[in-house]
Amino acid sequence: MLLKTFFYRSFYIGLFMLLCYTVPAQGFLKVNGQQIVNDKDKNVLLRSIGLGGWMIQEGYMLRLEGEGMQHKIKSRIEQLIGKQATDSFYHRWRKNHISRAEVDSLKVWGFNAIRLPMHFNLFTLPVDEEPVKGQHTWLKGGFQLVDSLLAWCKKAHVYLILDLHAAPGGQGNDLNIADRDASKPSLWESRENQLKTIALWEKIAQRYANEPWIGGYDLLNEPNWGFSLNPKDRNGIWEQHNEPLWIFLKEVTEAVRKVDTRHLLIIEGNGWGNNYAGLPSIWDKNLCISFHKYWNYNDQQSIKNILDSRQRYNVPVWLGETGENSNVWFREAVALLEQHNIGWSWWPLKKMGVNNPLEVKVPNDYGKVLSYWNGTGPKPTKAAAEKIFFQLAENVKFKNCLVHRDVLDALFRQVHSSEAIPFTNHRKSNTGLIIYATDYDLGRSGSAYLDMDSADYHISSGGSWQVWNKGRVYRNDGVDIDVNDDPLSNGYKVTKMEDGEWLNYTFFLSAPATYHIRIRLAASSPDQKIAISINGDAPQVTSLNPAENEKQKWQTIEVAQKLLPKGKNTIRIYAKSNQMEFGFIQLTKL
Repeated sequence: MLLKTFFYRSFYIGLFMLLCYTVPAQGFLKVNGQQIVNDKDKNVLLRSIGLGGWMIQEGYMLRLEGEGMQHKIKSRIEQLIGKQATDSFYHRWRKNHISRAEVDSLKVWGFNAIRLPMHFNLFTLPVDEEPVKGQHTWLKGGFQLVDSLLAWCKKAHVYLILDLHAAPGGQGNDLNIADRDASKPSLWESRENQLKTIALWEKIAQRYANEPWIGGYDLLNEPNWGFSLNPKDRNGIWEQHNEPLWIFLKEVTEAVRKVDTRHLLIIEGNGWGNNYAGLPSIWDKNLCISFHKYWNYNDQQSIKNILDSRQRYNVPVWLGETGENSNVWFREAVALLEQHNIGWSWWPLKKMGVNNPLEVKVPNDYGKVLSYWNGTGPKPTKAAAEKIFFQLAENVKFKNCLVHRDVLDALFRQVHSSEAIPFTNHRKSNTGLIIYATDYDLGRSGSAYLDMDSADYHISSGGSWQVWNKGRVYRNDGVDIDVNDDPLSNGYKVTKMEDGEWLNYTFFLSAPATYHIRIRLAASSPDQKIAISINGDAPQVTSLNPAENEKQKWQTIEVAQKLLPKGKNTIRIYAKSNQMEFGFIQLTKL
């Protein structure tokens, strides 16, 4: 019988329930003291995912160096393939990026909300492009995208939170976030930009006023502006008053409330959402304050300010954006937040990279485009570049993305369970089993594996980083995984194993049998050793033969002959020296 992992079971059972049963509408989300509740006054813990990259791209998601504003990215693409093909690429990108299948899957995985980062230019023209100064031209495209997504969310019973991610003029000095053109007036330097933002929110609120599956309006993403004009605080981290921000958010609130009195409003402080200095009071009875959390420790101190704000203003708080770290950090963060009844939204759903639920595959020859843009390679032909970008638009489809079960496991199951479970069905043959080194169990560090570097932390005192992973491919744990040129591999290897680190493998056998157990390893020094423990037995140490040359460094060594029982079995591999490289375990029947 094939192994049924947590994800296969939960996906199919959950999808069946989703399609066959009608869940009663919970009504509009609202504030009740320090809680977000539904119309039954029951606490709602928002577990959300952010759709970064759909309506607004950031360069790092596409592995670009240098300027990562969307208008710069678009200009680069246009220089390669022309305006018509570029427009076609963006049309395909937006059409393919999110679908009902993804929304249904998110629900099954455990998410109950989606945070949608919106770019204003899909809804209205920039102020300097308006045919009549001071008026607002409304564009259908953005509203149609929201309408489609909302329809899927309603069917899946998932809340949709609308987030103005790129406001007219841009709301900060971190240019990539809001696709800001620094040569033009910002949101804070132009009353016209402010009035357009206010009008946009009134238009949105009017359109969706009666939609209970719209979970709320996140009025302005990550303001980061130094109102005091301190050159050392361009992003407003240390602003003491933030008066222009609070005045503006009140104006937006007034515009929304003229047409929509029921939806939850979400505000963000200065300094990328975390600086609430000077907030005079809460001006709306249905308002929640949000914060963002990246690269700091998951301890009480890291959320002290927001807990204090919740108490001071007697309002709910929500972590509107977090992520971009390791599975260890993810699990710790969710556990910390939910302990304090703080909902969260992970960032992002998909990009090129492993530390998100979905990974967008890199198109063939995409590196040639990057090399050209980075000044290290020739310019691709128009035909070649067009093929690359149209393939990228195909790769972003859900069916073409890689699902990272390890990330989902860290966000949900590992928060409540320390059990290690199999990562996959290991490859069977007529005589035994191949277990690839990279397919160690799913679970917490200390249960499924042990790695000394487990997360990215910013050490603020020295401005340095503790880096958790040196490979960043295949999986998102602290275990260092890299590509492997060994022809017997699955294309990857566990590398840079340090003395004391270990990996656990759970597998199932249909009948008892005695097996040769061999391990594929690479030795780079004469003193390298490993140890193996089978079904909890005492670890047995084995020394490796040093490689005669680089081409012959990989060796398969027998470490045990063992009678293994029917059913569940485990093998644990320990590094007993540094810089170990590990390819696979081979079990062959005697």
